[in-house]
Parts: sequence; structure tokens; C-alpha cells
Amino acid sequence: MKKTLLLIVIPALFGLLNTAAAQTQQKKPVDKCFSCHTDIGGEQAAAYVSDIHYKAGVTCADCHGGDPTVEDQDAAMNPKKGYIGIPKVSAIPQVCGKCHGPGKTAFKAEFHLNDVMDEFMSSVHGRALNQSSDGPTCISCHGIHNIADVNSKKSPVYPTNVTKTCAKCHSNPDYMKKFNPGLPVDQYEKYLTSVHGERNKAGDPKPATCVSCHSNHLIRAVKDPRSPVYPTNIPQTCAKCHSDKAYMAQYHIPTDQYANYKESVHGIALLQNSDLSAPACNSCHGNHGAVPPGVSSVASVCGTCHQANADLFDKSPHRAAFAKAKLPGCVVCHSNHLVEQPTDDMIGFGTGAVCGECHKDVPSDSAATQILAVRRTLDSLTIGRKDADTLLAHAEQLGMDVSDASYSLKDVNQSLVEARVQVHSFAADPVKSSAEPGLKIVAAAQESALAAVHEYYFRRHGLGVATLIITLLAVLLFLKIRQIERKSKK
Repeated sequence: MKKTLLLIVIPALFGLLNTAAAQTQQKKPVDKCFSCHTDIGGEQAAAYVSDIHYKAGVTCADCHGGDPTVEDQDAAMNPKKGYIGIPKVSAIPQVCGKCHGPGKTAFKAEFHLNDVMDEFMSSVHGRALNQSSDGPTCISCHGIHNIADVNSKKSPVYPTNVTKTCAKCHSNPDYMKKFNPGLPVDQYEKYLTSVHGERNKAGDPKPATCVSCHSNHLIRAVKDPRSPVYPTNIPQTCAKCHSDKAYMAQYHIPTDQYANYKESVHGIALLQNSDLSAPACNSCHGNHGAVPPGVSSVASVCGTCHQANADLFDKSPHRAAFAKAKLPGCVVCHSNHLVEQPTDDMIGFGTGAVCGECHKDVPSDSAATQILAVRRTLDSLTIGRKDADTLLAHAEQLGMDVSDASYSLKDVNQSLVEARVQVHSFAADPVKSSAEPGLKIVAAAQESALAAVHEYYFRRHGLGVATLIITLLAVLLFLKIRQIERKSKK
């Protein structure tokens, strides 16, 4: 029984395969151009055999025009049949756009082709092509007659090849100066030094390449707010990979950086307040040469923006202590991605204080005295400022002119900023010296406010006494007048 079934099924399967093959053969269009160029040993024909378009049934005439169904060369290459020969460089996007441009066809539907021509022409590359025939086109990146599937390792735009493809132009100073003389031409060399570049060079297709950050067909200028690498967009661009747990699993890298950054003082400044001077991922990690800061270099990285703080830290006792313990500088107290707004509460040994993570409020810890002295100085300045504001506001409500004293308090902010910066010296005296001018202003403002309040009540009391005396005199006068009137009647 089984043998009978096999004898029936096997021939049937072969019959189906032969039928499918015959149908495929019938569907394949006639291409006399390809046959002729194959016979004469043409390099283009030899290369085209491995082209993804050849496998999809695209004929020579689909790109070059003409009639591929006739053998006569003159008839096949008749301009009346649409023959254009080698397309002009400026016309290549339109040629490719017949399939990869707008509109719907059965061919596009069969191979799931998207409209990338319009994206390309709107990109910096498309504008460069409009500017000069030397500008990049589709074939600059994908090749000509041997175009491979983008998912094939043979493709120039496969992840492990695409950076070299981009570098053909972007590492050529003579070529780049025609379009953007100010654009650096060492991006590829920097990329190779990055963590992304090192892994990519080793054959790992997952780490970021040029197109991961800049896109592929719709590449916009870096200064364009729509660009993936515009400052306000960079964190989300990096997060495409670095927030994907499944994608990052093999690298054992945390994936909460973007979530933390959004809540940080840096993220709020950039993403919510659109402060373009606020740091994004590349500000600390680099862009083309992206490498996470090492333990010894964190302070230098932070110091690119916070220079005064970094200089003080370098001269402080913490520099050597942190280096010895292999602690990464600034982030020990401030964190890295989740950098919160610093407050005076960070100093000391109470709730929210970071000093207590390493130091103890005990006599044996010599730093404790300095820590508490620093906190007292800052509290004296901030609390004194609040008290002065309260007193001055009370004086103003009483109608007293204390505008000069109120105006003088604006200089307290500068003194407070300088004192807080001096905290990074990790010594009480520098903090006190910076706070001293502010403390004097606060004391003077408080004195002025108290004097104004005192004057108000002095005036009020004086007015009351004067009113009483005047009233008494008026009564006496009235009585005197009545007395005189009675005498005159007699």
C-alpha cells in the first residue's frame, strides 16, 4: 500500500515542480539585450546575473530603454523605442524611480517596493545632485549591474559595509569641498575608534552605522530640526537601540539611559525647554568616535561645560581619593544619566545628602567638620536671604520705601552661585569667602527692613500722640469758647 502511494505521490510532485518551473520560465521576459551582451562576454551582463533586479525579471531595457524583444541592434536601440543608452547622472533617480518612486504597480506590489525617490531628492544628497552632476545618486551607494539585496552581506549598504560606502565620498576632501567644505572628512576614521566601529569591523551588523543615526534615503542636514541627529532628536535616536532590551541583551548594557535622561536636569533643559546648549548623548559620549567615558576621564567630560567645578575638583583631596578607589569623579555624587538639579540638601548627613555615603558624622572623621561648616555657610546665606525678603515685603506692605535694599539682594544670587561652586573644593574656607559678600548684603538688607518697620511704627505712634494732643487742645479750646460765650451773655 505504501509503495503504491509513493508511486502516485512522487510523480505528482515532480509534475507540480515541472509545471511551476515552466510557468516561471514563461513569466520571465524576453531580453535579447542581455543575451547579446552575454554572448560577446560583456562585463555588465556577467555582473547582472547576480543582480537582484535580474532575479526579479527586470530587463536591460527597463533602465536603458529600447526594445529587448528584437535581435537587430539598430531596432533594439532605436530612440523611438525609448532607448536612452547610459542614463545621465542627473536622470538616474528618475530611472530608478520608475519602480522605487511614487505610484502603484503590480510589480511594486509583488516586491513590496516603497517610494524612496522622493525621499532621496529631498535629502542633502538629492540637493547636492541638483547642484552638480558629480553629486551622489542611487548607484553611488547600491552599485550598478551587481546590486545585491540590502540584507545580503555582498551589498555595499549591508551594515558591515555601509560605513566604507559612505566613506568613499565623505573621506575624500577633494570631493566634499564641492558641496560642503566645512564638513569634516575624518568621520570614518573616528568611527573605527568607537565602540560601534570596533564591533562593526569585527563583523557584528547590529551596532550603529551611519544610516542608523542619519537615516538612509532621507538624510537631512544636521542643523535641520527634522534630522535624527538634531540636538533635540539625538536622545531618541540613540534610544532606538539603547532602550531595546532584546536588541541590547547580548551586550549586557543597561537600557534605562533614555528614561533616566528624560527625567534629568539635562534632559528637561533639552527636551522640554528646547535649550540647545544642554548636553545630549553625544555631548558626553562623542558622536562618530563614540566611546563611554572612562573612570579617569569623567571629570574632564563634565568639565567641558562645568569648567570651574572641574578645576576645583582637580585641586581637591577628592581627586586623589577617587582615583585611588577607582571612582568616576562627578557621577559619584551627581549620577550620570539621571543628573538631578543640585541642592544644598546634598551636603551633610541628612536625608538626600550624598556626603554621608562615604563620610560619617563622628569625631574620627576629619571631613565631617568641613562638611557641616560648608552646609552652615550655605544655609546662612539662603535662609538669611529669605528672611530679608520677608522683612522687606512686610515693610513694603506698610507703605515704606525699601526699593534700594530690595534691589541690593540681586547680588546675593551671584554670591550664592560662587559659594556653591566652591563646594567642589571640599573645604569650608573657600565657601565662606565666596558667601561673605552675600552675607553682608543680606545683613544690610535686614537692617534696612527693620529700620523701615521701626520708622513706620514710630510715625504711627507719633501720629497717635499728636492726634491725642490736638484732640485735647480742641476740647480745651471748645470749652474756653463756651466759657467766653457765657460771660458775654451776662
